[in-house]
Amino acid sequence: MEREAKKEYRLENLTCANCAMKFENNIKSLPDVMDANVNFGASKVSVIGNATIEEIEKAGAFDGIKVASIKQSQQEKTLFFKRKENVVTMISCVFLVVGIIISYMFEEKNPYAIGLFMISIVIGGYNLFKGGLINLSRFYFDMKTLMTIAIIGAAIIGEWREGAVVVFLFSVSEALEAYSMNKARQSIRQLMDIAPSTATIRRENKLVEVDTEFIQINDVLIVKPGEKIAMDGIVLRGTSAVNQASITGEAVPAMKIIGDEVFAGTLNEEGSLEIKVTKRVEDTTIAKIIHLVEEAQAEKAPSQKFVDKFAKYYTPAIISIAFLVAIVPPLFGADWHLWIYQGLAVLVVGCPCALVVSTPVAIVTAIGNAAKQGVLIKGGIHLEEIGRLQAIAFDKTGTLTKGYPEVTHVESDSLNEFIQKVMSIETFSQHPLAQAIVKYGEKEHILPIGIDEFKSITGKGAEGIIKGKKWSVGSLLWVSSFSSVPNEVIEKIKQLQTEGNTVILAAEEGVYRGFIAVMDPIRLTSSRVLQSLRSIGIKHTVMLTGDDARTAHAIAAKLGIADVEAGLMPDQKLSAIKALKEKYGAVAMVGDGVNDAPALAASTVGIAMGGAGTDAALETADVALMADDLEKLPYTIRLSRKALHIIKENIMFALGLKIIALLLIIPGWLTLWIAIFADMGATLLVVLNSLRLLTSFSREDTPAE
Repeated sequence: MEREAKKEYRLENLTCANCAMKFENNIKSLPDVMDANVNFGASKVSVIGNATIEEIEKAGAFDGIKVASIKQSQQEKTLFFKRKENVVTMISCVFLVVGIIISYMFEEKNPYAIGLFMISIVIGGYNLFKGGLINLSRFYFDMKTLMTIAIIGAAIIGEWREGAVVVFLFSVSEALEAYSMNKARQSIRQLMDIAPSTATIRRENKLVEVDTEFIQINDVLIVKPGEKIAMDGIVLRGTSAVNQASITGEAVPAMKIIGDEVFAGTLNEEGSLEIKVTKRVEDTTIAKIIHLVEEAQAEKAPSQKFVDKFAKYYTPAIISIAFLVAIVPPLFGADWHLWIYQGLAVLVVGCPCALVVSTPVAIVTAIGNAAKQGVLIKGGIHLEEIGRLQAIAFDKTGTLTKGYPEVTHVESDSLNEFIQKVMSIETFSQHPLAQAIVKYGEKEHILPIGIDEFKSITGKGAEGIIKGKKWSVGSLLWVSSFSSVPNEVIEKIKQLQTEGNTVILAAEEGVYRGFIAVMDPIRLTSSRVLQSLRSIGIKHTVMLTGDDARTAHAIAAKLGIADVEAGLMPDQKLSAIKALKEKYGAVAMVGDGVNDAPALAASTVGIAMGGAGTDAALETADVALMADDLEKLPYTIRLSRKALHIIKENIMFALGLKIIALLLIIPGWLTLWIAIFADMGATLLVVLNSLRLLTSFSREDTPAE
């Protein structure tokens, strides 16, 4: 049988984690559906099968869930006070308030007041009762079932006013929870809005504006100053500063020239650009980021799995307690009306909504915040593990250093002339050290001159004829074999080599003329980052590198890293990570995402330097630093710790308020009013507390571990 394709849809009105689980099960039970997965964090559903949108929507009718295809999901945003369910709540409130006024003016059991309370209950609680009664008929006990039993019970014993208040406050709680959840999902919406939906392209020598979904690879985009780039591509013509903050989190614009790569959703600030499209709209870097963030938000963190498992037993336990509270005291002579009322209040206070939402809303918010800062965290489990890190291992090249060589020192009697002669020879070489010298010359506005008889000598250097004289450029060992290099120069070279430099000497007709030192320089931020990591409690940092020991130790000494393992092959890095895990427990590996792949996979959290969104970084690691910015690492650890702290607070709020309310049963003080306020208060506290993760924070805000 041919495997069905997976279809994805956007959802509206998905505000309750319990409802998401029920919705998923309902879709799975459809006859033509093989599998389904509801992503509560991203408000999205994936379906494998032939179910129509109408059938999927019917599966979510119990909670008013609306379904739209991905392409149709750019709907107009409905204002909070214009949403249908919120308008209904306000109408219900009007009848409730009038009923309360009449009951206080005349008497509580006034028939007009009771009539108004009944109308308020029916209007405000229609969808609640509809879902609750269906659940009750199927012996499925969730939040709506508990509320329905409590309100019907309140009506049976004549507590109409309290029943109406419970309906109204429950509706308010649902509305505010929906608002807060939508706020938490804003990070995804902002990412989706980054790239423009249309672009100007050149076809048949004409400029036409087309939807991005119809743009093909090799089409040419025309991007004016101030416009956003719609597709990933390569600059064909033009030079401009491009703000890549949407991809990398780096606010400083990057200069783009012919041949440079650009990304969809970035802003062209200055010049006009012509860009050859290299990826379809669904394959752009921003599209991959959105997909990865959505997948990350769908993945359940360990704390969420615990809460879900706890809630599975919590609801039946609450129903049992409510039944015992309502039945047992009257059997020993207590007032039936009072204790049935208390039992109904227990049902209300026992709703698991706050508990169930305590973790996912924090995870969704934290991962979304990180994505806006240029940090991709690929799941709740990784978000939690980052906060528990005790040791971090760093690759050297491209992580602690820039990853490419630069000239650090030049010594000669005539510097400019010397550099010109050496770069003229190195222009013909593709070796990275040679290219570093050529770039240095260009930076100093020195132009190469013509040479004759260029010859590359493998493993030693190169030589050529410049203005009739033979120039030789290469290693100390080679040049000193035919030229007399002064002892003080040799001593200086050895010192530079000890510091991690590679030194290139030059001779003219066998006479030593000078040297150029080149090295892969340390990132300006590396030392600051390592200091910051130590200050936030990371116990151990180590450098794991395939480079030679002398260079590795020189770099480590400058950075204050005491533990260095050099000359490692990928399998040896893997063994080193395993040893670190045995000693410290939670260990991160920070590398380039390619040759460090085994170590990244073996570590508790693999962190890849993203390089402005390279596919390797996105695919390989658990976390990608999109701007190649190590300074995002301490931020990510602080964010994780704050998220863990907030999740713990949320669980305490959710359970603590309910326990306090339940203790009021002992003196008989628990009322339906207190019960619904406890339930609503717990839910709002949990959601609002989680939304603290939307704001940026400093080191001082990080809870101590």
